[in-house]
Amino acid sequence: MAKQYETVIGLEVHVELATKTKIFCGCSTAFGGAPNTHTCPVCTGMPGTLPVLNKQVLEYAVAVGLATNCEITRYCKFDRKNYFYPDNPQNYQISQLYLPICRNGHVDIETKDGVKAIGIHEIHMEEDAGKLIHDEWEDVSLVDFNRSGVPLIEIVSEPDMRSAEEVIAYLEKLRMTIQYLGVSDCKLNEGSMRADVNLSVREVGATEFGIRTEMKNLNSFRSIAHAIENERERQIDLLEAGQKVIQETRRWDENKEYSYAMRSKEDAQDYRYFPDPDLVPVQITDEFLEEIRAKQPEFRPEKMQRYKEEYDIPDYDIDIITGSKHMADLFEATVAICNQPKKVSNWLMGETLRLLKEKDMDPEDIRFSPDHLAGLINLTEQKVINSTVAKEVFEEIFETDIDPEQYVEEKGLKTVNDEGALRKTVEEVIAANPQSVEDYRNGKEKAIGFLVGQTMKAMKGKADPASVNKLLKELL
Repeated sequence: MAKQYETVIGLEVHVELATKTKIFCGCSTAFGGAPNTHTCPVCTGMPGTLPVLNKQVLEYAVAVGLATNCEITRYCKFDRKNYFYPDNPQNYQISQLYLPICRNGHVDIETKDGVKAIGIHEIHMEEDAGKLIHDEWEDVSLVDFNRSGVPLIEIVSEPDMRSAEEVIAYLEKLRMTIQYLGVSDCKLNEGSMRADVNLSVREVGATEFGIRTEMKNLNSFRSIAHAIENERERQIDLLEAGQKVIQETRRWDENKEYSYAMRSKEDAQDYRYFPDPDLVPVQITDEFLEEIRAKQPEFRPEKMQRYKEEYDIPDYDIDIITGSKHMADLFEATVAICNQPKKVSNWLMGETLRLLKEKDMDPEDIRFSPDHLAGLINLTEQKVINSTVAKEVFEEIFETDIDPEQYVEEKGLKTVNDEGALRKTVEEVIAANPQSVEDYRNGKEKAIGFLVGQTMKAMKGKADPASVNKLLKELL
């Protein structure tokens, strides 16, 4: 009988923190920017410069630790991890090995077999390295230090995951928690969330772990899932052929759907870690901890529960809306103005999602204000405009956040409520379409639809379809 294998996976997730300035200096952390413009002597590693810890980095790291059920290390310090690499300007990286800020946490994920707790071994603060840009044309490599010194937290899980599905569920849970905290936007495509996958296989029933490899360069959930499947197969094939898996770091190539060895895996002693002599240890007081705890937001599970109780909207809507912190905030703010939860939900679930998909945008990229969406809902409710016009106005709101009342006024889009004008138009349409009138009188219900359409056309879309329908039936 063929051997059965089990996959064992642990993750190292790097999250770039959304502070305005870097971890040890005052340079901007903004994404983009001309190469080497967000730099100073500290983050380019000039001799004699001294780092100073950005307090917000500590606050953010503790907030993530509390949200992931970690113990917070009350006395922690920074260490130097020594290695030479051209984009690492000091020839060491300031990180935390001995006393990381958070330890022994967990997050719960939903799997097909129910809820499963994934352990978090530790979370530590560190600085990001610069970036090497390889110019194929000139055949040179250039270095950009803009990213050097951008604050990171590294979240190291326990090897508790057994499949790509569990890995994606864990990453989505982390991303959601961190976005709700406002600590990072977690955009994988911009590198503000990056995951390295440690994977090994063992025979089902074995207690010892197999030899693991680490995979880097994974910048989407899709490539993470592919890389896991691919590496699992590769290791099983080696074992089946009686060969050994080598402990190494591999780089995933998304285009070729293949990973190749980068370097044999170093151990901690290769980095010659020692406490950084330039940074004072951090002592965390009870007051500081309580302050951070008091600022924790309402997370998604509590929000979903509250929406069920407070707003009469379907579970499906709740699921989608709370899936983005930005969308949930927009929903709540709009409902607070117009008090129409179902209508607000309909605009978000319908037109908003349609336009996001069409323009390939994330919910976090929505720029229109709750005031203007609420204004549009009020105009529709009061029948100042009909639903067709409302959709047209909404597209403008979505694009440039116009004031709907002003726009409707300027463009003359108000529904014509003049009974006389409407009656006159309907009579003209009836006179002009004897065949449809005949069909309707012979029991063809559909014919009325055509007549409503003709009337709306004649009114330039500015009539209320329900009134037109009613008047037509009356006159016929």
